[in-house]
Amino acid sequence: MITIKKAKLPLKIWAERKDLVGYDEAIAQAVDLANHPLARQWIALMPDFHIGYGMPIGGVVGTVGGVIPNAVGVDIGCGVLAARTNLKTSRLSRPKLEEIRLKIHKLIPVGFKHHGRRQNHPYLDTPTDDPVIKTQLASADKQIGTLGGGNHFIEVQADETGQVWLMIHSGSRNFGKQVADYYHKIALKYTEAKSNLPSRDLAYIPKSKPQYQMYLAAMNYCLHFAEASRQLMLDRIVSAFAACGLPIKIEEQFDIHHNFAALEKHHGQNLLVHRKGAVKAEGLLSIPGSMGSASYICQGFKPAESFNSCSHGAGRTIGRREAKRRFSHEEAVKSMAKVVYHVRHGQYDELPMAYKDIDRVIKLQADLAKPLHKLIPLAVVKG
Repeated sequence: MITIKKAKLPLKIWAERKDLVGYDEAIAQAVDLANHPLARQWIALMPDFHIGYGMPIGGVVGTVGGVIPNAVGVDIGCGVLAARTNLKTSRLSRPKLEEIRLKIHKLIPVGFKHHGRRQNHPYLDTPTDDPVIKTQLASADKQIGTLGGGNHFIEVQADETGQVWLMIHSGSRNFGKQVADYYHKIALKYTEAKSNLPSRDLAYIPKSKPQYQMYLAAMNYCLHFAEASRQLMLDRIVSAFAACGLPIKIEEQFDIHHNFAALEKHHGQNLLVHRKGAVKAEGLLSIPGSMGSASYICQGFKPAESFNSCSHGAGRTIGRREAKRRFSHEEAVKSMAKVVYHVRHGQYDELPMAYKDIDRVIKLQADLAKPLHKLIPLAVVKG
């Protein structure tokens, strides 16, 4: 971990100096965050940090007196469900994996697709008074249990003992973005005239305003919706295996968020800890690589220096648009050759080459989380 003092508060970055090369914009965003009137103690950047909207992804900030919607992000509740099955890899041939991959695609809509009819899930009947959530309820009953696009994925993986794991990376679908956009506009109304705000993108809602509690309630609704959605997808994946002649049981599972805010006490001070692309490093947690590269199951150390946080993944080295321009179809196919996956022309933004080395990311945060299992991808379902 290195410490940089360029602002009111120091930056604590889980990296070596060489890892900062090419990340000047992300560092500048972190400096803005360190100068924020609500920020306290320091700003923590995980080893997967990279530029985001307003705040670096892979960043953690504790505030007093308000909430910064863009320090949580637009995909509120984005997270990972990891599940260990009772299946051994010896029963999974490549043709069988392809059969399973296609079956999952049939049961779980990806990208902009959604279910054709209402899904009967109890969370859809959860009452809410939030004006934004209410506008999205009509479509949510067809969105729950869908994967989405971007870097969201479903993977069939294998650990070092040959045990099969399932991993689902997804968020709250359109709920998160609508909530983020709505409350950021409210934050701008409260703070755009303040001369001490380092960036309009870091506008905040004061704790004294009613929208502060409203935002937190809407955020928590998104978190629970995202959990319910991932659980529904896991149930459908289990059904896909059964339909392909391989009934499986889930022996263990855990679900973690990496875009959220929570009231916590750190170093004797009560803070609203915003994690944007960062995981609360307590108990079992999953740290996925890019599709096609390894992922890790870890034990969090509850590290005080990082506000009890660790990385949420590998972290990008190349933006999505640049990746699509830079890589050829032949390079894409070659990079995914060992994984059962259909590489689509022009969709190269989530390839391993566009991300940091996950093994190095894990090494850089050895004081934050202990790796327990290294999971190798066998098949990928992508939006």
